[in-house]
Amino acid sequence: MANVTVIGAQWGDEGKGKIVDWLASRADAVVRFQGGHNAGHTLVVDGTTYKLSLLPSGIVSGTLSMIGNGVVLDPWALRDEVEKLEGQGVAVNDDNLAVADNCPLILPLHRDLDGLRESAAGAGKIGTTGRGIGPAYEDKVGRRAIRVCDLAHLDQLDPQIDRLCAHHDALRAGFDQEPVDREQLKADLAEIAPFVLRFAQPVWKRLKKVRKAGAKVLFEGAQGVLLDVDHGTYPFVTSSNTVSGTAAAGSGLGPNATGFVLGIVKAYTTRVGSGPFPTELDDEVGQRLGERGHEFGTVTGRQRRVGWFDAVLVRQTCAISGVTGIALTKIDVLDGLDTVRICTGYRLNNNVYDYLPSHTASQAAVEPIYEEMDGWHESTAGARSFADLPANAVKYIQRIQELIETPVALVSTSPERDDTILMRDPFED
Repeated sequence: MANVTVIGAQWGDEGKGKIVDWLASRADAVVRFQGGHNAGHTLVVDGTTYKLSLLPSGIVSGTLSMIGNGVVLDPWALRDEVEKLEGQGVAVNDDNLAVADNCPLILPLHRDLDGLRESAAGAGKIGTTGRGIGPAYEDKVGRRAIRVCDLAHLDQLDPQIDRLCAHHDALRAGFDQEPVDREQLKADLAEIAPFVLRFAQPVWKRLKKVRKAGAKVLFEGAQGVLLDVDHGTYPFVTSSNTVSGTAAAGSGLGPNATGFVLGIVKAYTTRVGSGPFPTELDDEVGQRLGERGHEFGTVTGRQRRVGWFDAVLVRQTCAISGVTGIALTKIDVLDGLDTVRICTGYRLNNNVYDYLPSHTASQAAVEPIYEEMDGWHESTAGARSFADLPANAVKYIQRIQELIETPVALVSTSPERDDTILMRDPFED
């Protein structure tokens, strides 16, 4: 049995939660390896909706769930999410949840800085969630982060707080803000420490043990490849690497452990926040897709921008992330359209591109080249085999496979876990 790594192959919001939940029910362990609580997964299980921002999706099915060292952890958000799940009847304890003791923490001062920067950015706004993820990653690479393991040694924390505040106090002064209240920070950490330390351990060691025992491990990515800090639409990206290769560094297992890479791809395209979007629709079709697809962010509630399927982008993200097969989601949202379009290339300054250029201005200026196909008026909702799909829907899926040069492994036809057409089992590859 192979391990499986799940990543979003667009700008996030592709429906990873449902697919990860479906896979988690067959895995022995699920690992989050990057991002923070700026990512959101919505699961619908037996009619009950669960909204997760930080916890791995496997927690709902009782699968061993781990938060790897590549995640930046807001300990108060973790507590709130655990309490909310427990209120829905989900058991969360140190048997089924492990948090890497070398995770950097998101602190109140990170949220403060995130908000101050966005407010002052004007036209340069990136569209962050305001939850402190970027500043926390900055402190991690700046070697001034407070980590989960430090919560067990709060009496030795003053030198680290000195380093942290030397940086943040100068930034806060530039925004005409008071210096960090060090005593309040220490009090806040002392208050949350007992809760977090219940779950803290060397996740890399736990993973080594379960892998040695032959366990199937599911690596759960957040956001999407087009938000990768290196490979995405920079600077309108997140602050971590979202590609599949990060699963190794963000969990403590070697690169040969990632196994089958499943790219989650929506049957159209959406993104939240600012940045280029070549196939964006500002018409009635775009409004219809947004309404039918319930395109609002799980974390922020912000309305997502909607556009036609962009095969150029997905071909690019599949190549960058080494995607073995894709899971195509929300095909049912396209039901009832007379025609559907797929972007097959870009035109820029009389040149045709088969990839998205790196420069921000070029990304904003490209014009999509479309291929048009007949739509279908029959319903695909709830289909569980290819034979249940309309002929034109099958043609659409097959054309996507050809254009992105990657096979379709799964097709999702509703938010429910079992409404899935399986063509290739990632765990048996």
